Amino acid sequence: MLRICYRSVLSFFVVLLLSNVSAIAAPDGKAIFNANCASCHNPIKESTGPALKGLRASLPGGDWVYDWVHNSAAMIAKGDAEAVRIYTKYNKTAMTAFPQLTKEEIDAVFAYVDAYEVPGPKGPEAGAATAQNTESNSWLYTVITLSLLILVVILWKANNALRRAANEKEGIPNEKEIPLVRSKLFIAVTAIVVFILAGYWIVNGAINEGRQQNYQPLQPIYYSHKVHAGINQINCLYCHAGAEKSRQAMIPSSNVCMNCHKQINEYTGADGHELKTAEGKVINGTEQIQLLYKYAGWDPAKKDYIRDEAGNIKATPIQWVKIHNLPDHVYFNHSQHVKVGQVQCQQCHGNIEEMDEVYQFAPLSMGWCINCHRQTEVKFTENNYYSIFEKYQEELKSGKRTKVTEADLGGLECQKCHY
Repeated sequence: MLRICYRSVLSFFVVLLLSNVSAIAAPDGKAIFNANCASCHNPIKESTGPALKGLRASLPGGDWVYDWVHNSAAMIAKGDAEAVRIYTKYNKTAMTAFPQLTKEEIDAVFAYVDAYEVPGPKGPEAGAATAQNTESNSWLYTVITLSLLILVVILWKANNALRRAANEKEGIPNEKEIPLVRSKLFIAVTAIVVFILAGYWIVNGAINEGRQQNYQPLQPIYYSHKVHAGINQINCLYCHAGAEKSRQAMIPSSNVCMNCHKQINEYTGADGHELKTAEGKVINGTEQIQLLYKYAGWDPAKKDYIRDEAGNIKATPIQWVKIHNLPDHVYFNHSQHVKVGQVQCQQCHGNIEEMDEVYQFAPLSMGWCINCHRQTEVKFTENNYYSIFEKYQEELKSGKRTKVTEADLGGLECQKCHY
């Protein structure tokens, strides 16, 4: 009877585990969107591409969406009417191909954007209710699974004890029990598991050595890109003038800041935006402007620079902490990407215009760069820099080729990025 009960519980445990596989393995639409789509799309706003919320309902049915995501250029080349319309509407900028995404992952992305709501202020009760509603049922499944696992172990031990007692009563000799920690099978399985986990930990650690994705250091002055580049629409090139002219984008000196802040000496809250750190600490914007004045050597009362006896301005360089670092043996040229390749800042830096405190958005790994070179279409026919590539120009005109990527121009050669 006990053995039957034990088997029933074990069967129930297996069924529960299998029934929960789909929930555990379900694609994360938000994560997939942020990793692959966010650089060109916004759920509710037009960007490089269309706003995605509700878009799928207006597109052709069947596998059209999957084919478009996997290879939009091929559909344009075939003359698909809807594909050509979208391509023409968005300045003939072909969408990057994502052949690695499965149908389930694409469905998950559209499910995420269709359910997306604009974040807004919430009262304590609304916030508590939202937090409660967003809790995943996976915790419940975990508790149930662990409880059943413990029950299985208890029943297994009880079954062994009863079996040994029955054998002793009937005079049947019992096999000598070997402690679990001395069992050869247990030791072998444990050693294999430890070896696999240790190998995974070492390899994963070695691969990520030197990478700083999501790195967000504390800066000497709280500078909000959201206020400057986002709300006030200051062009990136006003501060980072070297981005389209030189290898380095350049960090602006305090003189560039003072071009505006000679007149702007307090922060009144741009569009009601409250400055906060990543930890939620409220920042006084006016105090940060006054701190800028100390670095720049500016006297806000006299509205003039503070000078020494020789007439030199008593300014101190701002010790900004560098966020995006590449190894010394890697060559990267901003002007080659921004001016020639016409790559948008957001493709590498994320939605910089929405960040208060800047962090490293992309992994900046070798694989990430190579993948971009393989998939990103070069604006070949609209850029005089590429006029010397006559073969590709002719193939594009004749229809033999639908696009040119950086990989076609030698972007996968080692010498392109390594000295």
